[in-house]
Amino acid sequence: MAKQKTAYVCNDCGSDYSKWQGQCTDCGAWNTLTEVRLGSTKSSDRRFQGYDGGAGHTQVQRLSEVDLADLPRFSTGSTELDRVLGGGMVPGSAILIGGHPGAGKSTLLLQTLCKLAESMEALYITGEESLQQVALRAQRLELPTDKLKMLSETNVETICQIAQQHKPKVMVVDSIQVMHIADVQSAPGSVSQVRESAAYLTRFAKQTHTALFLVGHVTKDGSLAGPKVLEHMIDCSLLLEGSNDSRFRTLRGQKNRFGAVNELGVFAMMEQGLKEVKNPSAIFLNRAQQANPGSLVMVVWEGTRPILVEVQALVDESHLSNPRRIAVGLDHNRLSMLLAVLHRHGGIHTGDQDVFVNVVGGVKVLETSADLALLLAVVSSLRDRPLPQDLVVFGEVGLSGEIRPVPSGQERIREASKHGFRRAIVPKSNCPSELPEGMEVIAVEHLSEALEAI
Repeated sequence: MAKQKTAYVCNDCGSDYSKWQGQCTDCGAWNTLTEVRLGSTKSSDRRFQGYDGGAGHTQVQRLSEVDLADLPRFSTGSTELDRVLGGGMVPGSAILIGGHPGAGKSTLLLQTLCKLAESMEALYITGEESLQQVALRAQRLELPTDKLKMLSETNVETICQIAQQHKPKVMVVDSIQVMHIADVQSAPGSVSQVRESAAYLTRFAKQTHTALFLVGHVTKDGSLAGPKVLEHMIDCSLLLEGSNDSRFRTLRGQKNRFGAVNELGVFAMMEQGLKEVKNPSAIFLNRAQQANPGSLVMVVWEGTRPILVEVQALVDESHLSNPRRIAVGLDHNRLSMLLAVLHRHGGIHTGDQDVFVNVVGGVKVLETSADLALLLAVVSSLRDRPLPQDLVVFGEVGLSGEIRPVPSGQERIREASKHGFRRAIVPKSNCPSELPEGMEVIAVEHLSEALEAI
């Protein structure tokens, strides 16, 4: 028998090696190399019936001659999902949706396909659940089930053959970790199976102009399970986040070739499934009627819209030799850096205090516009003096204590004014020439000016 050719692939970065070694030299991760059995050349060159292999699209063109017509998008029926996708689905696109177990990935896609099936051909492939389980969920959610076509299969070649006969415009594969290809001699869920299955399905979607949804699981640290190269194959990567004790779910776009990155969609888990939240700022601003120390509202920019969220800080005397610095929803390292800036340029010492910071609602703030609001909330808790209820703050704080501008400052102020806020502390460069009616804006250039303003 001919010896089977093998290679070793890193699970984190996707680098290939000819033999096993303990550490990946490209990303530095340990014990991440997995053996991959290479298939034959004959099996790797696959064509689908009714497709010419793209022979008519291999001509060399000048960049100025490329057709710039708008992509023929079509709506999913959900405003929040369309927003995260960049305005709707694009035919031939491969979309990966990841999330923790119980986040609502299958529920969201089942709702979407039941609505789309009423106007177009849609196919839902389930590999983890039986058809009866999916039917029971659809009945519990009171979804229209007359037009949606279902298939329970895990073999990728069989799925593509059946899909070639029915020619769906939208197809869901739930999930990519249980799919397998007969030519790959490894168990489903392994690096080689996930990579080859995703590549086969993505190639089918491109050649048949089918919008493809792939469901993926996440590991304990929140990263997508499987090889890292899976994120390079697909066109759009979405992550559905939400704790089990919260009824709100956030859908964040991590990669999108057809729209804005880091776009955010908010859903509420109800008895009838996931319902879209059209005004996320309203649910994140359920504040107490009485002003409390350490509570402040900030305006963050998520994708293409501003969102108002509340940040809470608790500063307490520490009985430890090394005081604790805990940040939930914010960067822990940035919290330590900002506390050092507060001491050096604001004259407020927190070295003997425990500092706890939390963003209400489970939102993860990834941008630097929350720096100023974070420091003012810490000062409010340390002095035990509440800040005004109608005050909103945003701005980036530099290491020298300067308040740096942030993008889309006027849109943030306008959003705060819509929700009843009448005072704002913003960077001087973000102060608009025309203020909203009834809005008082305090423009600051240095951290000391912001401390004097409160």
